[in-house]
Amino acid sequence: MRLRNIPGADEVVANSPYCISQPAKFKGSFKSELFNNDNPLHIEIGMGKGQFITTLAKQNPDINYIGIERYTSVLLRAIQKVQEEEIPNLRFICFDAADILDIFACREVDRIYLNFSDPWPKDRHSKRRLTSSTFLNRYNSILATEGHIEFKTDNRDLFDFSVEEINNHPLWKLDAVTYDLHNDSTMNEGNIMTEYEEKFSSLGNPIFKLIASR
Repeated sequence: MRLRNIPGADEVVANSPYCISQPAKFKGSFKSELFNNDNPLHIEIGMGKGQFITTLAKQNPDINYIGIERYTSVLLRAIQKVQEEEIPNLRFICFDAADILDIFACREVDRIYLNFSDPWPKDRHSKRRLTSSTFLNRYNSILATEGHIEFKTDNRDLFDFSVEEINNHPLWKLDAVTYDLHNDSTMNEGNIMTEYEEKFSSLGNPIFKLIASR
């Protein structure tokens, strides 16, 4: 699906105090130099319009959050939602997650959220999926030893692919899996819905979720 370019989005992102314009300079020091604390660092890759991570940041002031979104026209919506607020433990990065090793140091991230990621349905694009073994290798580098990944989607093919990739990976294991999140009392406890999740669940689509660790 082609994204609609929004005039002025690049300028808004570049000038927003919520956006980190040169993230690589904080590699290894996001907690100490950007957030000025030693709190856990959680990131969402492909944050979309930011409802999920913004809600988390408000609910958990003792955790640092960084939302990563590749497209300025999408990130603009998140900025518009928070520009009148003060959320000191939240920042955004406009960045391609394929280069994530350039901005986060080894074991720097404590948790990774992946929500309703692009399914890249063609087989030749499978390495671009955020739950592919290619990305699992990258996460292994930046994720803390006791850290984990949480992944949600309504796309059954992508979810089955993700389960298989994790099961077949020598470094990763599945801690929990559900094929109907909203009717799973254990895994749905404290669940924060994304914009897509609200949309798809309202149509009666089941939401799939997994949690994985090393």
